[in-house]
Amino acid sequence: MKKIPLLGDITPAQFLRDYWHKKPLLIRQAIPGFKPVLPFDALAKMATENFIESRLITHFDGEWDMQHGPLAELPERSRKQWTMLVQGANLYDARADALLRQFRFIPDARLDDLMISFATDGGGVGPHFDSYDVFLLQAQGKRRWRIGAQKDLSLVEGMPLKILKNFKAQEEFVLEPGDMLYLPPHYAHDGIAEGECMTYSIGFRSPSYQELGEAFLQFMADSIDLPGRYADPELETSNKPAEIPRHMLATITEEINKVRFTEEDVTIFLGEHLSEPKHNVFFKGPSKPLTMGRFMEALAKRGVVLSLKTQMLYRGKHVFINGESFAVGRADKLLLDTLANSRTLAGSVLASASDDVIEALYTWYQDGWVELA
Repeated sequence: MKKIPLLGDITPAQFLRDYWHKKPLLIRQAIPGFKPVLPFDALAKMATENFIESRLITHFDGEWDMQHGPLAELPERSRKQWTMLVQGANLYDARADALLRQFRFIPDARLDDLMISFATDGGGVGPHFDSYDVFLLQAQGKRRWRIGAQKDLSLVEGMPLKILKNFKAQEEFVLEPGDMLYLPPHYAHDGIAEGECMTYSIGFRSPSYQELGEAFLQFMADSIDLPGRYADPELETSNKPAEIPRHMLATITEEINKVRFTEEDVTIFLGEHLSEPKHNVFFKGPSKPLTMGRFMEALAKRGVVLSLKTQMLYRGKHVFINGESFAVGRADKLLLDTLANSRTLAGSVLASASDDVIEALYTWYQDGWVELA
């Protein structure tokens, strides 16, 4: 596999083999000459929106405090020790999305979002750990990172933040613009701004099995087919009326054991679950959508591109987009796989598209899931 500058002098395969889930990696000048894709004012404006997740974390006079957005007012930039966090910046800015997509050597099913942190001098969120892998890309100014692999992950009680009680740093780095630090899950770290700084966090989805199990059972509830109703024509008398009859327990156990889950069931569930937009993500179609005929003409000339907010995945014959799924034939599947992987399709390629694909694209266009390129 070709080496990419993002990982320094190693390939993605080497990174996955030697570092992913295993140990930290410091990459000096992962993106040489890197500059923030969003200036402070644009970031602060995003933090005022009620549909964008944001937080303000302060450590004034030794006291930690956290406010959830929308953030109508921020402290003066001259004041030390405060941090503004804006989650999912990639959903609302094409440059942020383009940066996130550079990390697609990790599957889209795992790639989560780009969070941007702005901090004044001394600002940070305290020593903590994440339950997922993270790349920390320095975008502006300097940040001093202290990191350590520690088994004691107990937290300080009664705090608005999840701050480690007994943090012990083993290594220390100062990151400058373009430098990047990778940390595996549960690796303790504490980042302190040296002067104003901006850090971009590329995070990855790591759902708990409990979360997946509960969601899967809800997903399967409508597909369970257990005909008939419990009956006990051979019921016998008992001198223990409060005891559940053994026959009743055995009969119902036998019926419930008829419920079976197949790999295809799990595939469809996982595709829909992982492509489902987050609760604060909303789509808006064009105010004056083109008619089907004009849309087809524009499609042939311009092609189509997925919305920044759209998540499109596939597996086997199944295609998943924004929580919905459908099975398609081989020719259509190749076309839609290309759209999912490239996030765009040229008009010339769409000349071979079936009526079903064109109709689907038109529906997605009306819903704001795709746009004309």
